[in-house]
Amino acid sequence: MALDPSFIGRTYPPTEPYEVGREKIREFAVAVGDANPAYTDREAAKALGYPDVIAPPTFPFVITYGAAAQVVNDPDLGLDYSRVVHGDQKFAYTRPVRAGDRLAVTVSIDAIKSLAGNDVLTVRGEVHDETGEHVVTAVMTLVARAADEAGE
Repeated sequence: MALDPSFIGRTYPPTEPYEVGREKIREFAVAVGDANPAYTDREAAKALGYPDVIAPPTFPFVITYGAAAQVVNDPDLGLDYSRVVHGDQKFAYTRPVRAGDRLAVTVSIDAIKSLAGNDVLTVRGEVHDETGEHVVTAVMTLVARAADEAGE
């Protein structure tokens, strides 16, 4: 069953703030294999003009993916998550994520389309710090694969 295009533009409530910890940044940098010292060494980050370590560019996925659960789990949307694959991910920054940030995400549905029987859903997450300053916009594309002839 195709997703209802009337959901385009729907915005969900902001998430509770996520406090970005220095150790979480380090763990993420290690997990993605990025040895940039600005992610693990406070002095290296300060030498670049930051008040503390900064996060790798894809770190916001940690919090925006959780926020997108509001969309995925919306029973009115009718998305069958068992058929979903992650199609694309993009980030547009105002500034880097820094240790000590308290970030909230507001997600919206930007697009719904059908492509070769598959539903393609674009979800945008606007990430702001506790002062309301924009930090990053994350855009995630999810593809819900069409059921085969046996309905599987």
